[in-house]
Amino acid sequence: MTRRSPSSRRTAKPADGHQGSRRSAGRLRIIGGDYRRRLLPVLDSPGLRPTPDRVRETLFNWLTADLLGARVLDVFAGTGALGLEALSRGAREASFVERDPHVARQLEENLATLSATARGRVVNADAMAFLAGPPTPCSLVFLDPPFRQGLAEPSCTALEAGWLADGALIYLECEAGREPTVPATWRLHREVRAGDSHGRLYRRDPSPQLDAC
Repeated sequence: MTRRSPSSRRTAKPADGHQGSRRSAGRLRIIGGDYRRRLLPVLDSPGLRPTPDRVRETLFNWLTADLLGARVLDVFAGTGALGLEALSRGAREASFVERDPHVARQLEENLATLSATARGRVVNADAMAFLAGPPTPCSLVFLDPPFRQGLAEPSCTALEAGWLADGALIYLECEAGREPTVPATWRLHREVRAGDSHGRLYRRDPSPQLDAC
């Protein structure tokens, strides 16, 4: 692909085992926190690019009060831009789930460059298969599935099987014009639109909601 979505880290994923050699296609810039202004390589992979600085800055302004000590899960991680930003800004730990082995390896190298391997874990696995495994409750989840592949709703449902702590925050990025169906326990907190993507930040509230009179 020569043109990529301006606001999605990944719009499509190639099949594993057929990537061949990869070259760096650009740089990911950490925009805040301990690793501020650090530049990290991004592989030349179809549909892969960091979430734009403007979107990340908006999102992390919303998250400021919730980042310190957070346990983070970055699903469909791609470049890991969101999880790395969270580590930079005080998250306790982050797990990055990425199916492409080359992209996962680059993410491991970037964690090493930042001396963050003690707090960052890369899982080279299919996201849905990973979410079907034994859960660890997280306080912050980044969910950026490939567009137009029908993965948003199943991913959200899978997270409810023990992956979310009470009060957890979930950032879901979908293609613009699409209204995702999310679990009844998720309350929409904030929204941001950029290019052909629409990001929504939810907070999980397991308490029952009473219908208004």
